[in-house]
Amino acid sequence: MAEVVIRRRLVIRGRVQGVWFRNATQRQARALGVAGWVRNRADGSVEAVFEGPPAVVAAAVAFCHEGPAHARVDRVESQDEPPEGLTHFAIHENGEDGPPFST
Repeated sequence: MAEVVIRRRLVIRGRVQGVWFRNATQRQARALGVAGWVRNRADGSVEAVFEGPPAVVAAAVAFCHEGPAHARVDRVESQDEPPEGLTHFAIHENGEDGPPFST
């Protein structure tokens, strides 16, 4: 039986740029074994995509609700998407990859 894989896109708002949020997210994602990417957005938020088993994605999402030590997370917007089969986790340059988050 194939393992269930889900995909979740987040937009994290607050003091999340300039506080090593992307690097900390990448370290956490790699430690968990979740695939995806993270990037800064022009509006000052951080966007992240996680793909993997539900429990692993949930752990990555939980990390984003707290962030690294110097971050202040005010709000996390989340939306489920169809998995794309990502196999690693990367930091993308600002504005690179992924459609804009829709609410």
